Amino acid sequence: MTTEIRRLWAGFIAVLALTVAAELFIDPRPHFDIERLFAFNALYGFLACAGLILVAKAIGLALKRRDDYYDE
Repeated sequence: MTTEIRRLWAGFIAVLALTVAAELFIDPRPHFDIERLFAFNALYGFLACAGLILVAKAIGLALKRRDDYYDE
C-alpha cells in the first residue's frame, strides 16, 4: 500500500476510535434498551454497511450476464 492510503486508513481508524471514546463522556438518552450497549452506534453502522455490501453482491450475482452477452 502507498503511504497516502496508509494515512487515510490511520485517519479513519482514529476518527472511529474518537467517536467510540466520546461515548464515555456523553449522557446518551436511548429510546430502546439495545441502544444502551457501549459502542452500539458504531456496531450498528458496521453491520448495516456489511449487510448492504452482501445485498449488493447478491443483486450483482442475480443480474450478471455472460461475458459474450453482446457478441454475435
